[in-house]
Amino acid sequence: MVCLGNICRSPMAQGALEYWAAKNDIDIEVDSAGTSGYHRGEAPDDRAVACMKSHGIDISSQKSRQLKQEDFEIFDRIYAMDRSNLKDLQSLCTNSQNLSKISLLLNQEDGYHDVIVPDPYYGSIKDFERVYEMTMKATERIIASW
Repeated sequence: MVCLGNICRSPMAQGALEYWAAKNDIDIEVDSAGTSGYHRGEAPDDRAVACMKSHGIDISSQKSRQLKQEDFEIFDRIYAMDRSNLKDLQSLCTNSQNLSKISLLLNQEDGYHDVIVPDPYYGSIKDFERVYEMTMKATERIIASW
């Protein structure tokens, strides 16, 4: 799961995918990262943590990190939260195999082609709730197709 700073959307999406994987007894490695290193080592935004906790998902132990080139070799699928992050990911790919691993997260959900997960950072808790709902639906779909 990839967004810009790895403190709001991608940690929430990581938590959502981990939730569905555990609920369906699927053993997968899930991680998140940012295309920037602005918040390296920081915990997710307090509002993201509170939102997820209110739905029974604990993301408080996650730490922000910057995407590494090795991530393209480690992970089978890489989901971007918006088109800017998608473009950044595509520019980092060194081969067509890695390029094929990348997509927008919401492209997994019917009716959401090319729709982004909006950044809630400058918004209210309602914006974090919207991100929660979007990431839960998309990640449930990912697990259903696993």
